[in-house]
Amino acid sequence: MSEGKPQIIIKHVHKGKHGGGHAGGGWKIAYADFMTAMMAFFLVMWLLSISSPKQREGIAEHFRMPLRVALSGGDKASLSTSMIPGGGADPMHLEGEVKQADAEEQADATRLAEMKQKLDELIEKSPVFRQFRSQILIDITTEGLRLQIVDTENRPMFELASARVVPHMRAILRELAPALNGLPNKITLSGHTDAIVYTNDRSYGNWELSADRANASRRELMFGGMAEDKVLRVIGLADSMHLDRADPRNPINRRISIILLNHRTQERIERENGSDGGMRVGKVPVPVASVAPAAPRTAVATQ
Repeated sequence: MSEGKPQIIIKHVHKGKHGGGHAGGGWKIAYADFMTAMMAFFLVMWLLSISSPKQREGIAEHFRMPLRVALSGGDKASLSTSMIPGGGADPMHLEGEVKQADAEEQADATRLAEMKQKLDELIEKSPVFRQFRSQILIDITTEGLRLQIVDTENRPMFELASARVVPHMRAILRELAPALNGLPNKITLSGHTDAIVYTNDRSYGNWELSADRANASRRELMFGGMAEDKVLRVIGLADSMHLDRADPRNPINRRISIILLNHRTQERIERENGSDGGMRVGKVPVPVASVAPAAPRTAVATQ
């Protein structure tokens, strides 16, 4: 070949036998994202299952935070116990709180059971209680230790169709007052009537009568020495909840129910009715409406 003739170079490009084999590998990334999301979901479900209602409220509040606040770790309290960058509660810390709450509830249940035993013994030994033993019922409910004082046919707790406490009922309540101070738990008082309709006009009926009787019982407990801040709620239930459902007119349906609340129920009532659990009206707490004891009336039926 002469020196002036250009050289032609032919380059052969051989395609790999598996060319384009990785073009469909994107599914692996999608699958990895899916597994990550599922792991996060199960982690959240696990946290919810071991958390108390109060802790779940905290978690919900965390997710309601503005993004900037959440990224900075939320409030200082949550940040101080966090092992997760950017805030959030440590799962181990939450589990420890749950165990502590369970232990406290168990201790609370034990205290209430011991109080029931003390009340049973007091009723058996006290001359005041012993003669009215058949009118005093004590049991443990999901809300706490319940003590009910019921009417009998020949021994009512209040004067006819009124909220005036008769002497033996006054003695029972005042004897009971110091015993209720033995535990820090707060109490609720509920008044009940039987199904016989009491009314003299539309302004006063079984609802007002049951509420007045519950409040009259509260006053007697105060006179007996029970701390005033011991009472969390006083309500009248009229004849909406019978003790003897088979006979709504049975005198035992006329009763006063006193519940020494367990801590879980007490916290629930305070949370649902407190300033953070509902609407506020101005800056002054709005008390539960009550009806002052009415003047003696002529009742249509005995209550």
